[in-house]
Amino acid sequence: MSEIKDRLINGIIKENPTFVLMLGMCPTLAVTTSAINGLGMGLTTMVVLTLSNALISALRKIIPDRVRIPAFIVIIASFVTITQFLLQGFIPTLYEALGIYIPLIVVNCIILGRAESYASKSGVVPSIFDGIGMGLGFTAALTIIGAVRELLGAGEVFGFRVMPASFEPIRIFIMAPGAFFVLAMLTAGMNKIRLSMEARGKDASRIGSGGCVDMDCNNCAERGTCTHKFIDTDAVPGESLEEGALRREQENASDKDDKEETVNEETGKEDE
Repeated sequence: MSEIKDRLINGIIKENPTFVLMLGMCPTLAVTTSAINGLGMGLTTMVVLTLSNALISALRKIIPDRVRIPAFIVIIASFVTITQFLLQGFIPTLYEALGIYIPLIVVNCIILGRAESYASKSGVVPSIFDGIGMGLGFTAALTIIGAVRELLGAGEVFGFRVMPASFEPIRIFIMAPGAFFVLAMLTAGMNKIRLSMEARGKDASRIGSGGCVDMDCNNCAERGTCTHKFIDTDAVPGESLEEGALRREQENASDKDDKEETVNEETGKEDE
């Protein structure tokens, strides 16, 4: 159960595809003109991601290593085609809103990246929950971006009027530039939280950097997706990462000088 929980938290918070890893920017910027569009694209991607993770994990010992990437793409494309037909048949309004971005899920770097870094190396059940976690993180990010853009650009959220009648919509937020503004603001907010936690000496690596706190790569459960960013577990409260690195460098130099002095003293005694 702990591994399943870790997989879910990893995708939603630690390695959120949008706000942390900055993956899948094409649909993130293009379809989030409203909260419902963001929710629809996120859930569609989550379905494809979960199913492809499960099948790739089940076939990981059969697929030859030399052709694994083409095999992954064929599997992902098959699930995308099935999902596209289902949307076209049962939710035509969402299908029309998402448009060309549905077939482009095939080349979404989130799906191929999880297939290569996790599903092809892990069991079926963990891979399923990894897909669900990453999909939920992607869905949450797109929905939040879409909700903010819709709120500021139209005064609505999910089609319901939220702002007062006197509110003048800022139309740029439902246009292309608005996606960049909102994404930048939300990403800056998450970075602010991470930097604040780092300054207090807390384990900020578990909120997005995906690094190993103890710098033990060989025994790290996330070595397949590690960004090689480490957190100073011996940090002084209020000390930045750069200040901590400088302090440790000075301490190491001091220890080295002490050892050399000790060796010289012992050598001098031996000579006497």
